[in-house]
Amino acid sequence: MATDTRTLDNLNVCNHMTDEELMHIALERSFDDRRTTSNFDRRSISTSSSSNPSTPQPPVNPPRQVQNSANPPTSLSMLLLKRYKRKLRPVESLIVHEDTDSLLDLVRQRSNSLLEPNDEGWIGLHEAAHYGHLPSLSILINAYPDMVNKRTLKNETALLLVARKGHVSCADFLLKNGADPNIPNVDRETPLFIACENSHRAVVDLLLKYGAQVNRCNTQGISPLHEACRHGGMELCEMLLKAGANLETKNIYGITPFFTAAQHGRVDILRLLAKKGADINGQAADGATPLFEACKNGHVSAVEVLLALNADVNRSLMSGLLPLHVAVQNNHQQIVTTLIPLTSRVRIRNSGTSPLHIAADKDRDDILELLIQSEFDVNAKLSEGNTRMYEDRRSTALYFSVFNGNLEAAEMLLEAGANPNLDVFNPLLIAIRRAWIDMAAMLIKYGANVNAQITTQPSLFPSAILLNKSLPMLKLLLDNGCDAQRCFECPYGQYPHPAVAPLRRPIEEMQGNSDSAPLRPVQFCEAFCTQSLCRVIGPMVSMLLDYVGHVQLCSRLREVLERCSDWEEIKLKTAPPRPLMQLCRLRIRHLLGAQRLKLLHTMPLPARLIRFLCHDVTCLLT
Repeated sequence: MATDTRTLDNLNVCNHMTDEELMHIALERSFDDRRTTSNFDRRSISTSSSSNPSTPQPPVNPPRQVQNSANPPTSLSMLLLKRYKRKLRPVESLIVHEDTDSLLDLVRQRSNSLLEPNDEGWIGLHEAAHYGHLPSLSILINAYPDMVNKRTLKNETALLLVARKGHVSCADFLLKNGADPNIPNVDRETPLFIACENSHRAVVDLLLKYGAQVNRCNTQGISPLHEACRHGGMELCEMLLKAGANLETKNIYGITPFFTAAQHGRVDILRLLAKKGADINGQAADGATPLFEACKNGHVSAVEVLLALNADVNRSLMSGLLPLHVAVQNNHQQIVTTLIPLTSRVRIRNSGTSPLHIAADKDRDDILELLIQSEFDVNAKLSEGNTRMYEDRRSTALYFSVFNGNLEAAEMLLEAGANPNLDVFNPLLIAIRRAWIDMAAMLIKYGANVNAQITTQPSLFPSAILLNKSLPMLKLLLDNGCDAQRCFECPYGQYPHPAVAPLRRPIEEMQGNSDSAPLRPVQFCEAFCTQSLCRVIGPMVSMLLDYVGHVQLCSRLREVLERCSDWEEIKLKTAPPRPLMQLCRLRIRHLLGAQRLKLLHTMPLPARLIRFLCHDVTCLLT
């Protein structure tokens, strides 16, 4: 049977409930089930009697309960009861049901069960504190006054348990009867810390009056004031400060209460602590400032307050990142807009990372446009250290956008003047390898080098052809000046060739390792005569021959091509002499150069001639 959605939601909620809450829900559901059944039985009896009082009616069975969102399965009650971790002992059962008479009987009998701990070290006193039942607590303290500071296995006292639940009357009774407000649990959390953690203001006030140490920290170095700031307890903060709370207490990460308030966007607390003298620009162990944290978490109001308090927007992490960087990373556009005019461009350059890099990497197109409009350098490079963090040694924002396949972002950068030829591994080669023809066309339009080489995998012909496996992409490259002639320059010619060395994997082609020995340049016949590429070599060679003059195929290339269906056409194209029109076309294209070939369509030439020069008109082979 499929489980209902609401049932699953109920189960998820149960995972975050306390033991007491689970037990109460289970009991309520159990009572509701019984009440529903008995009401139904009464209605059935009443109906049958009124219809014919003298005739005995057969027992009416209640309709089968349909498990749906309106009628959740009663098995949930069983699950809740199972989730109730501590099995109810006799003493605990008396406290839960507020049976003070029976509890008094046990006290009079001096029953060992009152002081016998369970598996967690809880005695009856802890149970009474946990449930906040003052009469039971009073009975047990009066009977065993020396147990008031008795601790569980987790070092929890009855006072700490009532502080967690916010039972004010119980806390007052315990303190009046000698409870120590400064006994911590195993995590060194005192009752005051626990009360602040759970925002129980009345309990905090009570504990402070009875001498609770306001600056006691837990094992993480977190103070009660940290907790009050985290939960936004303005009144709690005022009470703690009045009691002498230290503003500059740092936890093990170097975080102060003011820093915590900024992390969680507690605007009123920020103003209060600043007025009391908190360090506005205090840095954590990693160099983060309160402003950095507010920017990271998108707390716009907190950022505005911190800036009004003269927070330093140019104080960076130890890694060099500034508040502007983290606002871009987390897509907080309003904060980015606020920080741009306040952030030093010199500090950005010194950081080794431009906000443009982050915006391009995370595909934050709106923020990228905003940064470009604010005249950030679109050709800024990552620092050498940051570049080495990437296997492909990327360095420009354009590379990030191309790598992500973000055509719109790449176009914004190119229109703003981004140079597509600054990276070690040309972004055009990324587009070619992934067969993104629109991206490749745009990069070529803005001047990408179609003859770029892979430094870690040198070849005797353009690397763009080495990475390409698509005929439309090959034509795009050749139309825009890719050097096809070099594909047919083989040093072995008609002589036997040595064995082919295995090519590197795609990811290895993009990795730069200056320590490795330089590789021997790859030849076209080596790269494309492998078994996996034999099926595409015929059409590719046929297209390449349209962009070259007189060439001679080497012995290895001929051997492979003779088995291809395109061999007859290829043989005809390579037979001398080449058509004069083909040679003229090649000469004109050579004189124009790769960059001016992109402008052919703008020249005052006949349309047919332009089509001819763009290889849209074929030459007769004979």
